[in-house]
Amino acid sequence: MRAVIQRVREGRVSVEGRTLGEVGPGLVILLGVGHGDGPPEAERLAAKIANLRIFSDAEGKTNLSLLDIDGAALVISQFTLYADCRRGRRPGFTDAALPDVAAPLVEQFAGDLREAGVGRVQTGQFGAVMLVEIHNDGPFTIYLDSDDLGRP
Repeated sequence: MRAVIQRVREGRVSVEGRTLGEVGPGLVILLGVGHGDGPPEAERLAAKIANLRIFSDAEGKTNLSLLDIDGAALVISQFTLYADCRRGRRPGFTDAALPDVAAPLVEQFAGDLREAGVGRVQTGQFGAVMLVEIHNDGPFTIYLDSDDLGRP
């Protein structure tokens, strides 16, 4: 699984003019699922994100996690995180998991965030054309790949 995490003052996702979720302050998490990903990757990535110390404390140091600030998370499925742009001009997406595999894992990831203690978790609509508004705070953006989390 791959995630682009953006610390936000607020975030919102809508489909056809209807708001599906909105958060702030907290994180907007763009989440891609690849071949070979499963429940262990979702759980490990959710725990990592919930506990990342990327929010400022009273002294301005990034010492607080999403859990510490009682922040919210907006999870948006994003198969394009598996784009292969090595050849030609059109990205290929064969490394992204098929929807019947990816959709339940995105939902599980959102549930794993809740189980990790994130009190408010919103999601987009899997497979829909979504309009995502992100008010990046900092800006502060991090890329994570679950394959890297098991490495020393």
